[in-house]
Amino acid sequence: MNVETLTCKSHIPIKNPKFNPNFHVDFSSTRLRTCRVTPLTRICNLRRRIITACVNPSHEIPVKLESLNLNSSISEEADEEQVEAVTVREEINSVVDSNGKGEFSGNESIWAQVVEIVKFSGPAVGLWVCGPLMSLIDTAVIGQGSSIELAALGPGTVFCDNTSYVFMFLSIATSNLVATALAGQDKNEVQHQISILLFIGLACGVVMFVFTRLLGTWGLTAFTGAKNTEIINAANTYVQIRGFAWPAMLVGWVAQSASLGMKDSWGPLKALAVATVINGIGDIVLCRFFGYGIAGAAWATMVSQVVAAYMMIEALNNKGYNGFAISVPSLNEVLQIFILAAPVFLTMMSKVAFYSLLVYYATSMGTNTAAAHQVMLQLFCICAVWGEPLSQTAQSFMPELLYGVNRNLSKARMLLKSLLIIGASNGLLLGSVGVSVTWFFPKIFSPDPLVIEEMHKVLLPLFLALWVSPCVHSLEGTLLAGRDLKFISISMTAVFGLASLLVMLLSSKGFGLPGCWFALVAFQWSRFSIALRRLTLADGMLYSENSDHYELQKVKAA
Repeated sequence: MNVETLTCKSHIPIKNPKFNPNFHVDFSSTRLRTCRVTPLTRICNLRRRIITACVNPSHEIPVKLESLNLNSSISEEADEEQVEAVTVREEINSVVDSNGKGEFSGNESIWAQVVEIVKFSGPAVGLWVCGPLMSLIDTAVIGQGSSIELAALGPGTVFCDNTSYVFMFLSIATSNLVATALAGQDKNEVQHQISILLFIGLACGVVMFVFTRLLGTWGLTAFTGAKNTEIINAANTYVQIRGFAWPAMLVGWVAQSASLGMKDSWGPLKALAVATVINGIGDIVLCRFFGYGIAGAAWATMVSQVVAAYMMIEALNNKGYNGFAISVPSLNEVLQIFILAAPVFLTMMSKVAFYSLLVYYATSMGTNTAAAHQVMLQLFCICAVWGEPLSQTAQSFMPELLYGVNRNLSKARMLLKSLLIIGASNGLLLGSVGVSVTWFFPKIFSPDPLVIEEMHKVLLPLFLALWVSPCVHSLEGTLLAGRDLKFISISMTAVFGLASLLVMLLSSKGFGLPGCWFALVAFQWSRFSIALRRLTLADGMLYSENSDHYELQKVKAA
């Protein structure tokens, strides 16, 4: 008998849970044309094709069942067949609901979303820990030998490691631009962004290599003083050898951040884990067995950084991108990257300047106070770094929800809520650990009772500053993902200025080290409050349907 045409009215995405998670059934507007086949036969055939599509991604379904209107003149058999069709449609919806759910979907629970975030951010913690761990390995091995080389390792690592923070903008810009291109589902644009950023990373690495070769001794002399000739010579040996790794290190940063922008944190972690093992074995073999001292430590670190860069590029190649392709960016593309990187650079420099100001005032309060502040500040930095992956998570996942082809602000708000829940829990844990270690095991850092007494004076501000730190990373990462760059620049500058005035005021009033640390608490909580207020505005990026302001091409420099 004749059957009315079935018209496709909506798109039902069906993903293959077994073979290809990115598989998407393309339902075209194909119609089932009038034929002499019974509806029941047609429906059963369709049922088999749906099941086949869920198992075999190469099999396409040319039709979808949004509605099934059979001719009212059909007999009682057709009524039964319509019931059968409804059953098929329910099965389709069941498959879609169970297998077609993407990351951070609207019907996903907070707990499930938290689990997804932890799966990404957990390995990302290792990315922040591996760098300090390499320097710690160098220190531990060199410390068993010459005291002069151990002293030289201080300015040497400062010159190599701290200088690299100047180029942190490469990491932030790469993950942000790659995540944005992925949100637009444009693979060619993703490859282009990676290629131009690899070129910029390589160019910056070459510049730093030349700078190290020509001005390394001058920089170390300015840092340590001209009288410390032995320390300068040993430190310069370390710096010159590690200088060979500058191009590879910055290229590796770009490749690492590109993987993070693709929501892959395991690939970079594996590369850095291998690099850390190479560094440790190299230090032991070259320093302890062959007696190369600080030069051996430098060679081990340099080789490990080159190996890590190669492995990160290979990880990109395995994802279908060419990690060895570089492209010279146009002037507009350089300006675009600068617009994104400048607020990040300003934010980092503001934090570094504020921490340096705290050190300046703590040092002026005496030796014991300065020693106590150094211990507590290092403890704060080590604990606070565990919140950095939440910022990376926001920059990797938010662009798709804020201005991707599947833009969904309700999912973006849910994602931020999950990040804040994780951040608050993480902050409570970190604060408790920091306070507990300082209270119960202070002699790990210093046996001097006067230094320990000063350390115990700042336990409360240490806890308060650590508690809010992961939440600050979550909020500021969301602002970066939403390209609210002008606000980030202005707010960070204002908070830095006001917090600096507070430090000066409390120090002049004789509040001592606790005054400096409560100024740090004010610095952290001010950043949290301002960023949270910005993101909860009715016309903010998480609520306003107008996304033009946050498009990268229309962003204006701060």
